[in-house]
Amino acid sequence: MDCVFCRIIAGELPAKKVYEDEAFVAFHDIHPKAPVHVLVVPKEHVPRLFDYPDDPEGERKLGALFRTVNRVAREVLGLEGYRVVVNVGEKGGQEIFHVHVHILGGWR
Repeated sequence: MDCVFCRIIAGELPAKKVYEDEAFVAFHDIHPKAPVHVLVVPKEHVPRLFDYPDDPEGERKLGALFRTVNRVAREVLGLEGYRVVVNVGEKGGQEIFHVHVHILGGWR
């Protein structure tokens, strides 16, 4: 598999990480669209948001993803307000097919 996010998770590619635990990694976007632009990526490779199963396990994983997004935005980045963006599928603007959530903030 030649997924850029899987390669970052494996340590094969560099990234400016701001957070990491057993299930997620967060790092600065290399093409920021805001003063603060961080991606939160699950370590498990799931291509698109709608690929999570519609069952309690899928709900648990999605809940954990968004709890981590909130933790990173508030506790790690210190943002009082922020935008969360998830592009889903090619027609939704997704370019890297590994689920990831954009945290954008830092505006005054």
